[in-house]
Amino acid sequence: MAKSVKFADDAFVDEARAVSGLQSRSLAGQIMHWARIGRAIERSSSFDHARISRVLAGELETGVLTAEEKAVWSERFLEKMSEPGPDEEAFFIELRKSGKAVGLDASGNIVRTDSRTDG
Repeated sequence: MAKSVKFADDAFVDEARAVSGLQSRSLAGQIMHWARIGRAIERSSSFDHARISRVLAGELETGVLTAEEKAVWSERFLEKMSEPGPDEEAFFIELRKSGKAVGLDASGNIVRTDSRTDG
């Protein structure tokens, strides 16, 4: 019997939709496939979700993880690192306001912020 599920993460659904086309699965079929993989990993004797959480929190070194755990840790770590926290956002706002921020334009040239135009 089919059941409806709502996902709050639009990016997850968009990625599942894209992968489903490549894998010749329906959207629901792709999400079920990923769910089965996740369930199998969590049930595996070589997978400890709590250990991954401890490594992400900086309480353990990555060397204690199995290959399966490292794959999950790596994905979560990259996800966390790609999103700046509130302190980082505030720091970079102030840096831009000071006019001391530098970066690269689309051509790879160094550009500096102008504190008079950045708000």
